[in-house]
This record gives sequence, structure tokens and C-alpha cells, in this order.
Amino acid sequence: MSTLTLIRTNSDNADFRTLVTLLDKDLAVRDGDDHSFYAQFNKIDAIKEVVVAYQNDIPVGCGAIKPFADQSVEAKRMFVHPDYRKQGIAAQILGELETWAKVLGHSQCVLETGKKQPEAIALYQKSGYKITPNYGQYVGVDNSVCMAKEL
Repeated sequence: MSTLTLIRTNSDNADFRTLVTLLDKDLAVRDGDDHSFYAQFNKIDAIKEVVVAYQNDIPVGCGAIKPFADQSVEAKRMFVHPDYRKQGIAAQILGELETWAKVLGHSQCVLETGKKQPEAIALYQKSGYKITPNYGQYVGVDNSVCMAKEL
């Protein structure tokens, strides 16, 4: 029986950085020519709230939150290694990030994903996120799907 362990850490975590490298490679394929536009908003320096998921001590997934507005955080860098998908790991990571956000005093979580990530859109909708007008740097970006959830 495999056990999933979620740890709270920050962006200095080596396993997080390795998983984000895999995420960026996946996104480069999915986003194609748009990848460089998105990459500028996905820097991971100095993120204080990161969750890494381990299955039998193997890092299999990650996610992060960062301050967005007064009472909001933005979910970033959500990823589960392809070999470990369809096991509910992303939902557990997201739940842990939301719990952490509430502890930090936030009442809303926002996020941006892309039309070329239908699995992500489905996960977020299943987790209670609603599609919102695009925010910030994503206004007018056709491929972007912005979402929010009251915590």
C-alpha cells in the first residue's frame, strides 16, 4: 500500500525545483509558442508556501501559493508527475494549499491555467473553483483560464 505524505516547505526545496523543471517541460510542449509569455510569470524564487507530495518517499507532485491581493492567494506551479496521475494527488495538494492559506488568514484563492490543460480545469472545477474574468497579466490572453474559490 502506497502512502502519500504532504510536506510544507518553500521554493528552496530541491524536490520542488526538480518537479517544477518537469512541469515547465510539459507546459513548453502544451503551450508551444505561448510558453515564453507564461514563463515570465512562473518564477519560483522566494515562494514561502510550497507543498511537495511524496509517495513512498518519492517526490511525485507539488504546488504553491503566493500572496495575490488583500485576502487572496494565487495557486501556482501545480504539478503531478505523469506516472502518478489519476490517483487524486493533485486534489490533496490543492486541499493542503487551501488549508494553509486559511491558516495564514486568506479567504480566497485565485489561479490561472490554460485551455490546453483540460485536466487542470476539471480538477479545479471539481474542487469548487469557478471561472472568472482573466486578471492581471492574463487580461486579453485567449489561452488563459482564470478561476477563483472562496475558502
